[in-house]
This record gives sequence, structure tokens and C-alpha cells, in this order.
Amino acid sequence: MVNHLFWLVLVSIFIPLTAADDLIRLAGSDGYCSGRVEIYHNGTWGTVCDDGWDASDAEVVCRQLGCGQLLDIPPPGYFAQGYGPIWIDDVNCRGSETSLLTCWHRGFGTHDCEHYEDAGVICSYNKIQVFRSCSGPVNIYYDGVWRTVSNNGFDMNAANVACRQMGCGPASSIYRYYSSNSYFYEMICSGNESSLTECQNGKWLPYQYGYHSGVYCTGYPVRLVGPSRCSGRVEIYFSDTWGTVCDNGWDINDAQVVCSQLGCGTALAAPHSAYFGKGMDKIWVDNVACTGTETHLSGCSFSGFRAHSSSHSQDASVICSAGLIRLVGQNRCSGRVEIYNNGSWGTVCNVSKDLKDARVFCRQLGCGTALGLLHFGAGAGQIWLDDVACTGNERYFSECMRNGSVRQDCAHSEDLGVICS
Repeated sequence: MVNHLFWLVLVSIFIPLTAADDLIRLAGSDGYCSGRVEIYHNGTWGTVCDDGWDASDAEVVCRQLGCGQLLDIPPPGYFAQGYGPIWIDDVNCRGSETSLLTCWHRGFGTHDCEHYEDAGVICSYNKIQVFRSCSGPVNIYYDGVWRTVSNNGFDMNAANVACRQMGCGPASSIYRYYSSNSYFYEMICSGNESSLTECQNGKWLPYQYGYHSGVYCTGYPVRLVGPSRCSGRVEIYFSDTWGTVCDNGWDINDAQVVCSQLGCGTALAAPHSAYFGKGMDKIWVDNVACTGTETHLSGCSFSGFRAHSSSHSQDASVICSAGLIRLVGQNRCSGRVEIYNNGSWGTVCNVSKDLKDARVFCRQLGCGTALGLLHFGAGAGQIWLDDVACTGNERYFSECMRNGSVRQDCAHSEDLGVICS
């Protein structure tokens, strides 16, 4: 019998339910996974006051956005002051919640704060930074500080990983520059990694002078603002500002380019009409026409930056195959399996303990093959699936069969966890 519950995810993604409201994002930085915490509520983006803001609260934000583990909580106002409403104050999360909006707070709009107190986070998937948009020196966030990367061992494979991690398409070239008072970090990449932190690497060693790595990427940075790193409203970084894409002509070929550029698998849908909420500030591009084979969105035909006659009610969105699944654990490719369904994240019951199921998860996430099963702690919310029967050859988990109905006695202590290669 076909897994009807998971197919419901693929059917319902075209129907605006509650997913377009009460979203979160990180603003004020060049990366998707660090910035000022903002909440979309009542049709408006607003900020979070840092009164009581601690690691438990920040960890929920990193997990909700699919941005890995919490790295740092910067001082208030670190990512510049926001504007508009200050939506919540005195947030108090346990740390296990799947959404910041399920944590205790004083109520929307109830606060005694100013924007210089806006809360921010830095998550582990933002460990890399390339200055000047998609070209410049490569820096990695380590031990609370942004540090330069040595030119020793840094080749085009590493450059491709860096550009892909930044959402900048493939690398066009690398260069080296001379600098003083920095650090050495040797890394060897195959070119298939999703993050520089997954490459083989040496150790940090302080030194006074040396050559460091810089890259030129082929595209402009792209991010998805929504329930996960691989599903959301399309935004492109141009002229030092994130802006949206108008949905005139927006189709599955355009969405496929975005999914490929971000390493998010195959495009499942290309929703129109601000499905994941309206953006703000600039609408950068309109009338995008990709063939689906381009390596980055800015390589497609479009009307030109700023050339549009649209409003944010026409913001384009993307849902990629990796966006409906995530692994919550120590890194992107190892952790508790969670599925996005009907507006919320839920877990999978580990009944069969079959590595064939795990292989499909790893493949869909672009994480290689499954190495083993491991319990990564109890999740929260719904247990969406159990008794799954994959052959191991399916492209997506939705293609697997499910034996019988969901067991009533399945508990979060049985949540499935996967280790991918």
C-alpha cells in the first residue's frame, strides 16, 4: 500500500494553510544561518527582544531553520537594529521545541524594549563567510571568532564546496592573498561535501604571516526563507541587500535551479503568491526563465535587477526534496529523522530498524549512503510515520511503502535516527 500519509505532504504543499504565518528568519547578515531573529506575524516581520534570551532559545531557532547547532549568541544589536514591531519578549524555551513560537513569551506585541535590544544567533551552518557577496576571502567561524583559511591545500574542490555552501553556485576560480596575524587551517575536500566543515582538515595554528584563500563564485547568493533551509520564499543577495523574486513566469524549471544551487535535491513545487509570506525591501528580479540546467539562478534569463512591476504579494517560493526532511543532530547528515507535514515537523518511529529506509533518507538529503542507525534523543510533536518499507532504491521517502496504519503505542523514545556517509 502506498504511503498515503506522506503523499499528503506532496499534495497539500500547494494549499496555503497556516504555513505563511508565524514564520521566522535571520536578518542583517550575509548568511542564511546567522543574524537578527525576526518573526512574521499578522502579515508583518518584527523582532525579538533579548530580555532573557539564552542558549535554549537560540538552539530552537537554529533547529527550526535547519541550520545545525548553536555556535554563539552575539550581544544585542550585533546584526544592526531591526524596525517595525518588536513581537515577543522574555522568551523562555526548554530547548526541545521545534518552533520558537511554541516557547513561552509575554504575548505578541507585549514588551518593554527598544530595537537596540534585538536578539540574534549564529548557527553552525553559517561557519563559512565569503566577503563582498560571492567573491572574496574565505573565513570560517571557529571558537567565537571569524578566522581566515590558509591557501595550503585549498583547491577548486574546496572552492566549489565554499561557493555551494554560501548559495553562490559553482566556483569560477581561486586566488591567494598575503596577510598577517591570522590562523592556519588546512583542508582537503572531494568537492561533493555540503559544507567545508565536512572536509578533511588539520588544526588551527596561529602564525604571523602567510597566504590565505579567496574564491570567485559564478552566481549571486540565494536563500530560502521558510520552514527549513530547503523550502521557502526565494531571496537573492544583490547590492548588499537581500531581495525577493517576482512569480511572473515562475515555474518548476526555475525552482530546480534554486534547489540545485543550494544543494537541496530536486524541486517538488514552485509556489506563487507569497506562499511562505511576503518579503520586504527590494524585489530584485522578475520574469525568470530557466531551462532547469543552469548552475545558479542569476545565470537564467530575467528582466534585470530592479526591473519589475510587482508587489511582495507575488513573491516566488520553492519546495525542494530535501526541504521536507531533516536530520536533527550534530551535523546536517546525522541525526533524528524529522518530516515536515501539515505545517509542522514530526518524527518517524524506528520500528523496522531497517537500513534500507535510512538509505533513502540519506539520498534525498544529498548526504551519501546510510552508515547506521542511532537514537539521537526524543523529538517532539507528531510521530508522522512508522512501519515504513523502502527497498532502498527510491529517490524520495514518499515513494516508499508503508505496512498497515500508524501504531498507537509508538513513543518518541523510538524515534528513528540515521548516520549518513
